[in-house]
Amino acid sequence: MTNNKERKTDIDRFLTQFFNGRPYQVDVVTGDASFRRYLRVYQGGTSYILMDSDPSKVNNDPFVELNACFSQAGLRVPEILATDMAYGLLLLNDLGSEHLADLLQSPHRLAHYQSILALIPSIATVKNSPHMKPYDGVFIQQEIEIFEQWLLGSWLGYEFDNDKKGLWQLCKRRLVENIQSQPHCTMHRDFHSRNIMRDECGWVLIDYQDAVQGPVTYDVVSLLRDCYFRLPGDEFSLLQNESYHVLTRADLLNGMSYSEYQQCFDLTGLQRHLKAAGIFVRLLLRDNKAGYLNNIIPTLNYVIEVAERYDELQWLATWLVNEIMPLIDNKLNSLK
Repeated sequence: MTNNKERKTDIDRFLTQFFNGRPYQVDVVTGDASFRRYLRVYQGGTSYILMDSDPSKVNNDPFVELNACFSQAGLRVPEILATDMAYGLLLLNDLGSEHLADLLQSPHRLAHYQSILALIPSIATVKNSPHMKPYDGVFIQQEIEIFEQWLLGSWLGYEFDNDKKGLWQLCKRRLVENIQSQPHCTMHRDFHSRNIMRDECGWVLIDYQDAVQGPVTYDVVSLLRDCYFRLPGDEFSLLQNESYHVLTRADLLNGMSYSEYQQCFDLTGLQRHLKAAGIFVRLLLRDNKAGYLNNIIPTLNYVIEVAERYDELQWLATWLVNEIMPLIDNKLNSLK
C-alpha cells in the first residue's frame, strides 16, 4: 500500500504520459462504498474521470473485462481510455454527474423507471465471464451471513438463543432455495438509483464489476426496492407488474406465473436487504464510512414488510420489530 504522496506521484506520472506532458487539473469527485475513489481531470477543455483503485485492495480485472462484455451486449458503460493496471489507475470518459438518484423527484420518474426496466433483458444476455463468481448456495448464504456477522454480532453484540438460531437456519435455507429455483441469467447485482447515470445519449451503467450469473428477479428487486429510495406503493405495483411482462416477453421467466414471480421477487429482496443492512454496518466498522447508517432502518423495513406476508417468516418480522430495531435505534442515537 502506498502513502498519499506516493499515490499522487503515480497519478501524475500516468496523466502526464496520457496527455503527452500537457498541463491538466485534478479535482476529487467522490469515493464509493468500495476502496475506489474518483477524480475529475480537466485538460484542454475536456474533462475525464480517473478511477484510483489500489490493486493491493481491489482486483481491477473484472472492471475492464466486464466493461467489454456489457458493451458487446449493447449496454452503455464508461469508456476506458487508458489503464495502468499495475498501479490501479483507469482513465474514463466523463459521463457528467446526473444519476437516476438525482431524478427521483421528477414528474417523469415513472417513465425513467420504465425505460430502465427495458435494459434488464440486455443485461441478462451479457456473456458469462471467468470473473463472474458462481452465485451458488455457499455464496448466497455467505451474503446473508454478512448481516449476522457485522450487524448482529460486531455492532449490536447480539447472539441468537437456541430457538431463534434454528429459525434463522431455516430462513437462510429457504432464501437459498428461492434463489436457486429461479431461472438464472447475468445480473448487474447493484442495479439501483446511484449506479445508473444519464447523459445526453441516455442511460449508462456504472459499478457493474460485481456482475454474476444469478436469479432473474435480482436486478428488478435492486431497482424497485432500492435501499436509497422508496417508490410510492402505486408506482411500485405498476412497475413490478411491468417488470414481469418485460421479462416474460424476453423469455426469461420459463413460464412463471405472476404470483410465482411476486414470491420469488419478495424472497430475493429479503436476501438482498439482509445482506445490504450488514454491509452498511461493515462500511462503518471496517472502513470507517458512516454515510450509509441512515439506510439501515429503511432497508430492514423492506424485510419486515415481506416477512409479515409469509407464515414461515412471521417470526422474522416480529423479532426484527421487537428486538433488533430498538437496538439499532439506540446505536444510531448514540452516534449523534
